[in-house]
Amino acid sequence: MMYVVINSTISLFLGILLDLLIGDPKGWYHPVMAIGWLITNLENFLRGVFPKTKMGERMGGCLLAVLVVSISTLFPALFLILCYNVHAVMGILAETVMCASMLAAKSLRTESMNVGYALEQQGLHAGRNAVSMIVGRDTQKLDEAGVVKAAVETVAENTSDGVVAPLLFMLFFGAVGGFFYKSINTMDSMVGYKNEKYQYFGTAAAKLDDFANIVPARVSAIMMIAACGFCGMDMQGALRVFLRDRRSHESPNSAQTESVMAGALRVQLAGDAWYFGKKHTKPTIGDDIRSIEIGDIKRSNRLMYGTLFLTGTVVLVGKCGVILCCL
Repeated sequence: MMYVVINSTISLFLGILLDLLIGDPKGWYHPVMAIGWLITNLENFLRGVFPKTKMGERMGGCLLAVLVVSISTLFPALFLILCYNVHAVMGILAETVMCASMLAAKSLRTESMNVGYALEQQGLHAGRNAVSMIVGRDTQKLDEAGVVKAAVETVAENTSDGVVAPLLFMLFFGAVGGFFYKSINTMDSMVGYKNEKYQYFGTAAAKLDDFANIVPARVSAIMMIAACGFCGMDMQGALRVFLRDRRSHESPNSAQTESVMAGALRVQLAGDAWYFGKKHTKPTIGDDIRSIEIGDIKRSNRLMYGTLFLTGTVVLVGKCGVILCCL
């Protein structure tokens, strides 16, 4: 058991470094692609099996959630067991790559910064196209401020979904825990919509994602507030807006980190948005102290990286503490 903890700690540390160095290079295989393929094919199969009624779609969606999470967790676990049985070094290398693939810090920074570059160098149309690659909302009606706001909100939300939450699951369960979480998160991003197609079929995925993120979203917010202290941002404003606006979202988790980001940057986020051609009325988050600008994308990434550094340090120190206590 001690060797398992030591190996997973080494792998997690190296995985964080690997993600920071290379992220997700274009053209490389990524496990989330396999999870996405699994979700798509299981959805098509289950829709053909269950009746197209409210109850039938909910049952199909529940079975989808069970199958996706089970398969996405079991196969990485068996692969790691095989690698470690061959040699410890092979196991550590495999788990390092797996840990890195569960984190999205560099890719999040790259994709969000591309939005800013597109706006500055090619104009609003290019900015809309760039931000459409990282958000689920309709982007063709956004003005420049709306494009920037969408990018900043994505960084804020994914500071939890793509950075802190995977770290917390891997803290307790190693790389396999990361796959468990990522399967839930990916499934929600694909079927967890409240539109006509997924109103009932996606209910289980959406509820499961809400449950899985209850603790990570709040830990992320706390870590983001703390990170404001050494990122040169408004820590008091982040705390104030967090305490006031953290529930200003239909999701129980999304506004946790968005409220911190809004307060830290002294801007207003959220508000009405278009999805699948329909306008959705949403409350705003934060205070309109100043107008949002392209530079806020870079600032949001600085806070995301600061949160990664702080959370990664706490996680690794915690795992090392467990090792020392057991020696």
